[in-house]
Amino acid sequence: MTKSEMAINKFKEGYNCAQSVLSCFSEQLGISNDFALKMSNGFGGGMGRKQEVCGAITGGILVLNLVYGRGENEGKEKQEQTYSKVRELVDRFEEKHQSVICKKLLGGCNLLTDEGQERFRSEKLIDQCYCYVSDAVEILEGMVGQ
Repeated sequence: MTKSEMAINKFKEGYNCAQSVLSCFSEQLGISNDFALKMSNGFGGGMGRKQEVCGAITGGILVLNLVYGRGENEGKEKQEQTYSKVRELVDRFEEKHQSVICKKLLGGCNLLTDEGQERFRSEKLIDQCYCYVSDAVEILEGMVGQ
């Protein structure tokens, strides 16, 4: 099973977009799946359903942080490298989808209202989310390796 398929399956299990992206990299990153799910939980729905930056992207940023991020006793160049990788992820995703903002990606659907939740279900907007999760994972695979 590919990482994209793993991520989509996790999403179908009821986990959010950020959790789905980070969790499919957990073994490669040397973290438990449970930790990955907890660490990324609040980023779903564009940060707590505020529909800001897409959770697939924030989950991806967490992956990049764990691969390239600056830790204790590491030089500023690690931070700059991480920033560069984050920009690459965002740029590549935006190139394909014209935005990284959840609300724009979902055509203005407001996930915080009952009407928005109904629209999300009736228009099957979750299918778009599957695509965003899959695309984020595929971009990341090219950036961090298999």
